[in-house]
Amino acid sequence: MEKVFITTSDNVKIAANYFTVDKNKYENPSGWAVFCHMMPATKESWVDLASELQNAGYEGIAIDLRGHGESDGGPGGYRDFSAEEHQKSVLDIQAAIDFLKAKGASPGETILIGASVGANLSLQYAANHREIKNIILFSPGLNYENIETEPMANKLKDGQKIFFIGSEDDDLNSEQIQKLFELTPPNIKKEIKIYAAGGHGTNILVSHPEIKDSIIEFIKV
Repeated sequence: MEKVFITTSDNVKIAANYFTVDKNKYENPSGWAVFCHMMPATKESWVDLASELQNAGYEGIAIDLRGHGESDGGPGGYRDFSAEEHQKSVLDIQAAIDFLKAKGASPGETILIGASVGANLSLQYAANHREIKNIILFSPGLNYENIETEPMANKLKDGQKIFFIGSEDDDLNSEQIQKLFELTPPNIKKEIKIYAAGGHGTNILVSHPEIKDSIIEFIKV
C-alpha cells in the first residue's frame, strides 16, 4: 500500500491509499477498484477488502473524500458542507479513476465500491458512466446528503452489474436497499445480500468478513 495525493478538476487535494498488485505474481492486473468510504470514516476503512482484492490480482485506490481524513478540508470539514458541496465529492471519484487510467486501467475493468454516502456517490457515477461495469454498494440509501439514488438505479444499462449489501439491524436501510434492487432494470445482472445483523456500511466487513469472497466471485463473473 502506498499513500498518494491526487487533485480533482476543481483543485481539491485528495489523499488516497494505492494498492498495487505483485508484478511477480500477476503480469497485468485483473481489474482496478475505486473505494469510496462512508461518513465519518476514511480510506483506512477499506484496507482489509482492498488487500483481499489486491491478493486476487486487482489494483485499487481508496480515497479520503474531500473534508475527510487527510484530504483538503479534513478531518471533519464535511460537517459544515452544504448539499452542493457533498455532491461535488463525485469529482473525487473522477480524480481517482483518472489516476488509475494513468496507471493503465481500462474503464471497462474499473470497479466502484462504496459505503453509505460513498455508495450513493458510486451509484451516481456509474449511472452516468456506462463504461463502469461493476458496482458494489454497502448500505446505499435513497437519499444521503441530497444524493438521491432511485433515479440512478433505474438508469443502469445492459452490461453493468451491481451488488447490494446491507443488514436488517441498520434501521430502515435494508428496506431502502431492497427498493433500489427492485428499481434496477431486469436486464442488469444484480445481486443482493441482506444480513440479519452487521451494522452499517463497512462495519459489515467486520461482522461478516466472508462477504469479501462473494465480492471477488461477483466481479470475476
